[in-house]
Amino acid sequence: MEENSSRSLVPANYPAGSMPAGVQPYESEAKIDLSPIEKIFRAVLSRKWSVLGIILLCMIGGFVVTALATPLYTSSARIEISRQQANVTDVEGVEDSDRSGDNEFYDTQYSLLQSRSLAERVVRDQGLASDDAFFEAFDVDPDAGTVVPDGDQGLQTARDRSRRLKAATDVLLNNVAIAPIRGSSLVDVSFTSPDRALSERVSNAWVEQFIESNLARRFSSTADAREFLEKEIDELRENLEESERKLVDYASDTGIVTFGGSESPGGGEANTRSQTLVQSELQAMSANLSQARAERIAAQSALQQTRGNSDPASNPTATRLRERRAVIAAERARLLATFEPEYPAVKALTTELASLDRAIGVEEGRGRSVLQDNYNAALQRENQLSQQVNALKSQFTGQNQDSIQYNIFEREVETNRQLYDALLQRYKEIGVAGVGPNNVAVVDRARIADRPSSPSLPINLALASLLGLALAGGYVFVREQLDQSLRDPSDLKRMLGLASLGTVPTMQDQDIGEAVMDRKSLLSEAYISITASLSFLTSHGTPRSILLTSSVPNEGKSTSALAIAHMLARMGKRTLLIDADMRNPSVQKYFDMKNTKGLSNLLSGNAKADDLIADSGTDNLSILMAGPIPPNPAELLSEAHLSELLAPGSLDFDHIVIDSPPVLGLADAPLLASNVEGVVFTIKANDTKFRSVQSAIMRLRSARATIFGAIVTQVDGRNSAYGYGYGYGYGYGYGSKSDDE
Repeated sequence: MEENSSRSLVPANYPAGSMPAGVQPYESEAKIDLSPIEKIFRAVLSRKWSVLGIILLCMIGGFVVTALATPLYTSSARIEISRQQANVTDVEGVEDSDRSGDNEFYDTQYSLLQSRSLAERVVRDQGLASDDAFFEAFDVDPDAGTVVPDGDQGLQTARDRSRRLKAATDVLLNNVAIAPIRGSSLVDVSFTSPDRALSERVSNAWVEQFIESNLARRFSSTADAREFLEKEIDELRENLEESERKLVDYASDTGIVTFGGSESPGGGEANTRSQTLVQSELQAMSANLSQARAERIAAQSALQQTRGNSDPASNPTATRLRERRAVIAAERARLLATFEPEYPAVKALTTELASLDRAIGVEEGRGRSVLQDNYNAALQRENQLSQQVNALKSQFTGQNQDSIQYNIFEREVETNRQLYDALLQRYKEIGVAGVGPNNVAVVDRARIADRPSSPSLPINLALASLLGLALAGGYVFVREQLDQSLRDPSDLKRMLGLASLGTVPTMQDQDIGEAVMDRKSLLSEAYISITASLSFLTSHGTPRSILLTSSVPNEGKSTSALAIAHMLARMGKRTLLIDADMRNPSVQKYFDMKNTKGLSNLLSGNAKADDLIADSGTDNLSILMAGPIPPNPAELLSEAHLSELLAPGSLDFDHIVIDSPPVLGLADAPLLASNVEGVVFTIKANDTKFRSVQSAIMRLRSARATIFGAIVTQVDGRNSAYGYGYGYGYGYGYGSKSDDE
């Protein structure tokens, strides 16, 4: 007997007034969920034959594909791509040799090796576009979809060549493989085709054309650069000539005359500035004016000195006269000491002194006149130079306004000249910049393959197995997502609000009737546990009238009704088993009896119950067959005869067990359920959908039927993970369809 059979098993969500007296609500125990890994394992195990079938079919398909596939041959050539090439000259090339990193460089080379332009070069070099055998080897029709127009035949021929070139190029690109060797600058170029000689030829041609295209691209870039520089030089030459012409015209119009150049304080050729004629004259005049001003100041100083000094040392004649006068004056003074003034000698000296004084005065006057003339001349020269400087300043100021535009033209000329010289120098350098050797070298040439590279049976079988595993996994996942059947009987409470009255194992290779009668069979043990659970449903023990039904046919309700009736009879209870499934009766099959009369006769009023109830051959167990199949069983069940039959005390039995039709699609079960003490629902494990069960329960409850709980039937190894498996040698079949009704 199962452990949960001794608990109160009535669900707590009965409609108001429908719970039997004295019954306590069922409280589910805590549920321990399976781990995800165990769920996956159980899901795969439950569908192991499907999984194995899918994998086996995929492996068979892989074998067939391998056997039917055309052998392919692969030839590989190995090349080395150097990061830097030797540079013969010191002149830099057009391309920058300082790249951001090796990865970028090698990724570029790998892309070039797989470029369409390189494939077209190989096609042209090998003449593959016109080789029909080449297209036949790859099962390609280059002329597919060709429409011959009525127009120019030459145009059509060109279109055909273009189409065949494209088709051959596509074939090469689809079958070539570029495989860099990790950690080195080596690259393997492989080509695969049904023709081993073609594979070897295309692989070698591919690396040769890559080397040639590399050289052609390098010299093409140099030629493009030279062509570009030639255009730029011509344009700059025109710009330089035009700017020089503008500069000369503007200087001629404004009268600006420049010559030589003076280096600016910054130094360098770029800072050298030309000097105008006015600026040069102004500088010279300014120097002359400074000199004249100095001479005028000196003359003025000499003149002022003569005015304050009566015997200027600058006049030698006056100085000699003064010296003579001093001598005469001394002699006269000596004579006056002896003689009178009228003394002839004294008088002669006095007359001589007067003459000397007159001569000195005349001489002094002449010296001052010379100094005055010198001063006047210096002053006049200074004034003249000052006027000329002022005039030049005015002219220079006006010329400075014009020199702004002049300097703009001059700077434009200088800029154009520098650009022209720089591009001209670069143009000369490029002429010797592309003379370096090629950076791609062939390490190993391709050879003719000895054996096919594909198909490989082990690899294809492995891939087929992986594909089979993936498909099987997807199949199991989809089936699990779509599967709404009952796996864990404890979900009855969580999903449906029903108590679990017990579980019944699936049977194989054993008659169900014999298994029920055999007290040592596990089926009998399971129903003993269920019968014990029924004894705890009401305050008076096992319900007097019990209806067994299901949502759909073949869920074990008839077997359960028979087994429960047997168990009650075995316990000494007078039990009546009624086959109320008048649409598809099955109870008579278990007792090997004929269904000539029964419930349909009773409900139609053609017979009494005592006349229809038959002995089953088992102590304390009687049966009431379904009787002849009526045209509309639901109308018979609606009559009052059913209520009278099932009313307490109407029949002399301790318990009445009724085998009812399924609920869905029929009105029989709700009519029967409203006249019994309670309903026991049977659910087939791993098969019946929850939605079907929910719909059936709603119909029964709408008829105000009391649902005691549910019996989970046909439990097998798939339910063992939930603690409900029967691991005592049970198989995975449940007998014939009729046995499950």
